[in-house]
Amino acid sequence: MINVFHIVSNKAWGGAERYASDLVAHMRHDPNFYVEVVSAKHDDIIEQFQKMDIPVSILPLKGIRDFDSPVRLARMLKKGKNIVHVHSYRDALTAVMARIISDNPNTKVVFTPHGLKRPTLNYVSKKIYRSIDQYVFVSQFAYDYFAMHAPRIKKQQSQVIPESVLNTDTSAQAHVPDLRKKLDMRDDQALIMFHSRLNRDKGVDVLLKALTLIDRDSYRLVLLGEGQPKAVSRIKSFIIENRLVANVKLLGFQRNVHEYLRQCDFGVQPSTIAEVQGISNLEYMKHGKPIITTNNGAQSEYIEDCENGLLVKPNNPEQLAEAITLLCNDKELRLKLGAQAKKDFDTKLNYDTFYNKITTLYNNLFE
Repeated sequence: MINVFHIVSNKAWGGAERYASDLVAHMRHDPNFYVEVVSAKHDDIIEQFQKMDIPVSILPLKGIRDFDSPVRLARMLKKGKNIVHVHSYRDALTAVMARIISDNPNTKVVFTPHGLKRPTLNYVSKKIYRSIDQYVFVSQFAYDYFAMHAPRIKKQQSQVIPESVLNTDTSAQAHVPDLRKKLDMRDDQALIMFHSRLNRDKGVDVLLKALTLIDRDSYRLVLLGEGQPKAVSRIKSFIIENRLVANVKLLGFQRNVHEYLRQCDFGVQPSTIAEVQGISNLEYMKHGKPIITTNNGAQSEYIEDCENGLLVKPNNPEQLAEAITLLCNDKELRLKLGAQAKKDFDTKLNYDTFYNKITTLYNNLFE
């Protein structure tokens, strides 16, 4: 058996936490692995994992000046075959130090970078980067960016394993309202959905500007997600000032997001920053929904324009408005793109494929 420890230290739930959450949820049923989460003392994060009956160990996880965390983590790594899977440089530092202290040659460190934060380059960080046993990148785009800015790492240390979306429990379905009924929609109106953080990076401002350029009687838009109070206030003000109150509904953060996605006609995720994968896009694909997204990151690795979705330029409300209008007015095209999106997800991006590649990587570290 291999012991797998996922370290998550962020204060807020994001891409790294979702990645780790899906993986440990799947792995806890695998008899070949023991899985545990190591977290900083952030109640909201800890609660998410405890709901899945995942063991959680709490450490300070404060980075380079935190000597307590590596010592305490090392005690957990004294025996057996161990993998410490980290999702940030700060936690990689803790993991590498803990491995040294544990003096257990059967402890390996795996690092999955999330986002496009440029790697820190100094004497200590270079040694840490070279001490990592395996890098796992969620897209080729993520690998190319990291390789361009990071110190040289051996080719065999890196592997691209596209991220996926875990099948979710549908028991919460009864608690989700019928959106078309709630919004008093006609059959010929399109139900559009955006689900992500409500900030400029995710393109919500561009989306709202695009809506002012299209026929308001052709759609309703549901925004799922949270944001900083100032960002949410700005969004609400824009909606009121541009008379979009009847068209746009903010439903906040929803845990059972998949039950909402199943109801939409298509999704819009117009990120203004380059996405290393774009997990929200994959969620639409999983449910056979076409997605309009931007072409400034890894999106083009799995979205083929006019085949399984639509790609637009970032920060271009006019082009985004054209794409939205096209899908609002053409139900047959929506169904065609959605069907191909689901086929591509099921054959290339499904979670079993992702999981098999990750666990194979884990096992290969001990050969």
